[in-house]
Amino acid sequence: MIVKLLSYTKDPEQVVAAAIRQCYASVGAKELKQKIDKPTRQRLINQVLASGHTSTLEHASFTFGVEGVSRITEIQLVRHRVGTAYSIQSGRYVKRGDAKFVIPIAVKNNKIIYKKYTKILKDVQNLYNEMIDVGIKAEDARYLQPQSLQTKIVVTFNARALLHFLELRCCRRAQWEIQTMANLMLQSVKKVAPTIFASAGVTCITQKICWEGKMSCGLYQKIKDAEVRSRV
Repeated sequence: MIVKLLSYTKDPEQVVAAAIRQCYASVGAKELKQKIDKPTRQRLINQVLASGHTSTLEHASFTFGVEGVSRITEIQLVRHRVGTAYSIQSGRYVKRGDAKFVIPIAVKNNKIIYKKYTKILKDVQNLYNEMIDVGIKAEDARYLQPQSLQTKIVVTFNARALLHFLELRCCRRAQWEIQTMANLMLQSVKKVAPTIFASAGVTCITQKICWEGKMSCGLYQKIKDAEVRSRV
């Protein structure tokens, strides 16, 4: 899996701090363009994070290039619809003659199952290539391809949407593949917006609250003063 931060709002924390400042002051565009010192930026951002009034975070955006993830993870990713944009490699127009597939570690660790698994993938790919060779369009041949097929995605989140995504998908209850993706994204954005993402990620660590209720993985039990709650 490759997760690369392709682009982001220039000086994202300055932009967010300017938006916060606009909400609480009568300054105009000229004043908002002036650089806000680091301590003030941190104070303003922490203020809105603590209060939950985080709409101003939507002014900063982050664009990632993601490669080597399965269609399974693609389906989970695009469920995050608010504050996001997606561009995904097309199975209609991109022929997959040399397609690659994601193989879960649990499969790799079972020699018998791994052998059967990879044989089926090879057979499927050979038939796909045969279909293309006899003139069947890629948009029809792709019906054959499994959910383990690797794909490439460009995804953009605004900071508010990304915080929500990381809260859900860094959790150990998230499937391993999208959990890995989320943690790689978190590592990237912490470098360019450290205040915004200082407490991003799984809530049992950042808030000392597990919100999974009866579905909790139990990690909170190993964290001092952490507790489990339910949103219901």
